[in-house]
Amino acid sequence: MTEPDVAGRPRGSPISRATLLAFLLLIVYASWYPFSGWRDSGVPPFAFLNLVKQRYWTGFDVTVNIVGYIPFGILLVLSLYPRIRGVWAVLVAALAGALVSGTMEAVQSYLPSRVPSNLDFLTNAGGCLIGAILGALWAPVLLDRSRLFQLRRRWFAPHASQGLVLVALWPLAQIYPQSYLFGHGQVLPVISGWLSKWLDEDIDLVARLRPGAIMSVEQYWLSETIITACGMTGAALTLMCLVRRGAPRFSLMLALLAATLVVKSLASSLLFRPDNAFVWVTPGAEGGFLIGLIMLSGLVFAPQVAQRRLAVVTLVLSLIVVNTIPVNPYFSSTLQGWVQGKFLNFNGAAQFLSLMWPFFALWFLVLPSHKLNRQ
Repeated sequence: MTEPDVAGRPRGSPISRATLLAFLLLIVYASWYPFSGWRDSGVPPFAFLNLVKQRYWTGFDVTVNIVGYIPFGILLVLSLYPRIRGVWAVLVAALAGALVSGTMEAVQSYLPSRVPSNLDFLTNAGGCLIGAILGALWAPVLLDRSRLFQLRRRWFAPHASQGLVLVALWPLAQIYPQSYLFGHGQVLPVISGWLSKWLDEDIDLVARLRPGAIMSVEQYWLSETIITACGMTGAALTLMCLVRRGAPRFSLMLALLAATLVVKSLASSLLFRPDNAFVWVTPGAEGGFLIGLIMLSGLVFAPQVAQRRLAVVTLVLSLIVVNTIPVNPYFSSTLQGWVQGKFLNFNGAAQFLSLMWPFFALWFLVLPSHKLNRQ
């Protein structure tokens, strides 16, 4: 959304720029996943820029490549507005999209699990061009005369743009399958895998933190209850730190939770099977969600300083618990039915978001920028 400068003229959209940065990071992660086995094959990195027709491709791949870069083109144009607009904005965004796509493909020549392709380059650049055209057409309406912009000014603090992007990413962090509902930031198993490869021995950091400990079903339930309650409370309170006093805080909190559960259900249905859409509904998750909802019913009206501190505490507690208990065996058996297939690269970006969201949130909460005027 744009914000007027001292002369009354619209200035750039901080939300668009913050979202553009986040989307670019996801593109990089998805394009270079799994970040292992780097080697020089002797092939020039830009050898894919040729006129040789690709032998193996599917309509699905082409569609994903185009659709995946359309938001990037839109965000580029919205980020340039109003300094650069119209045809010039489309040209700049198209050029930037081609440079990004070309860089992603060139670096893939050093990854044995990835194959750079001129078709991928063209479809990604084409998707960015389509998005740039749409962004140029929509920019005046979205940024100058948008009802959403008016709500943004009325409900949220002036400098809440980065925080709003962060909160908007929380529902998307549910896409990647997690052992526990809202159990983001489970980094120890990932680090254990890296150490096992580097040291050529089996290393399990979670097991070393709990030597010889065998968890009962009740302990798993209690752990998931804590993780769910703390995870949702920390995310919702992060949103509340951005909200003005006169905004419908309780409704905004419920909207965030509802959107998150919808994304979680859709992701479970698509990644597993339709009958597993609600596989995440467990006794521990139900109890944690109820406790978190009761906590938030009062905390959404607490002073902002208290909300910020409690958001930090609950997120840290969730990280501690989720990284010190074994993977739920029931979740492990369910995961056996997950065939990543064509979504392999997308799942890499989703995993990155799931792992890093609580750390990004903590980083944001300790910055002075969250101390906003809530008049």
